[in-house]
Amino acid sequence: MDAFYAAVEQRAHPEWRGKPVVVGAPPEERGVVAAASYEARKFHIRSAMPMSQALRLCPEAIRVSPNFAAYKAASDVIHAIFREETPRVEPVSLDEAYLDVSEPAPDFPAAEVIGRRIKANIKRRTQLNASVGIGPNKFLAKIASDYDKPDGFFVIRPEDVLDFLAPLPVRVIPGVGPKTERRLHLLGIETIGLLRAQTLKALQDAVGQKHGAQLYELARGIDESPVVSHWIRKSLSQEQTFAQDLWDRNRMRAILRDLSREVAEGLAQERLAGRTVGIKVRFHDFRIATRALTLDHPTRDEAEIRSAALYLLDRLDMQHRRVRLLGVRVSGFDSPRPKGKQSTPRDRQMTFW
Repeated sequence: MDAFYAAVEQRAHPEWRGKPVVVGAPPEERGVVAAASYEARKFHIRSAMPMSQALRLCPEAIRVSPNFAAYKAASDVIHAIFREETPRVEPVSLDEAYLDVSEPAPDFPAAEVIGRRIKANIKRRTQLNASVGIGPNKFLAKIASDYDKPDGFFVIRPEDVLDFLAPLPVRVIPGVGPKTERRLHLLGIETIGLLRAQTLKALQDAVGQKHGAQLYELARGIDESPVVSHWIRKSLSQEQTFAQDLWDRNRMRAILRDLSREVAEGLAQERLAGRTVGIKVRFHDFRIATRALTLDHPTRDEAEIRSAALYLLDRLDMQHRRVRLLGVRVSGFDSPRPKGKQSTPRDRQMTFW
């Protein structure tokens, strides 16, 4: 979907259409940009940017707090449209998904018909624009969906893959972030075509065995990853960002207790239990520290989650830095914890990440 959150807001407020709209909490609450309309993007506003910076770049921007109920309602309609065409749908987020249409579509012309029908139905039922990309695999479909935005429709046919990819910058490849991009640029590799000219060994020497092998295949348009229609939750977390940085360790402990309770309630609702409890601490300088504790049994017990979170906080060296955000996470899901003796932090194996 194109600028999904912002587009939903512009749909609800027709007077905002054609104007820069930025979705996110206000700057005084340390908000960041969750979405920006294309009019706002002209001012170089992007997702995850501090809201204070976004409003400096575009003082006339309309800032609106997120309305996740409205976004979820629109998303439900969109995903229902997907499933009218195929049951093989892999949701990526509220506004993005991969669809495997190889069953209903025997060839690319048939896939194009399905893609255009999906795009038209989304527009008719939601008044929102979708950008559709079609390719022989997930990697190429993703690139195609971004290639003609906004309101785009683009097809990469198998016979065109190598020529199409060759001039594209390496940063369009999933997993190539700023650090990897800089490393490749230092080697004179700025396009996918130049990446394809490298040997497997050269790429593995540059970025590591696994990542190098992945880049070697993606540069050739090879992606064997399937569309996975049954999503399995891997973690459940709660976070809180503070309007003012925290110094007081007792205040941090109180907040971790609240977050632990919320996580435990979420686990109970979803009938999940996890073996690993973690905390996340973002400091005033935006540096992040994460710590985790692996228990000897799965748990959804509030007292155990709280105990582990506080244990991790007490052993984290704050280095006299102020805290901007705290979070608690449980992962490593398993069956609900067995009844019996509860372990204490001293009994547990600790893992750091």
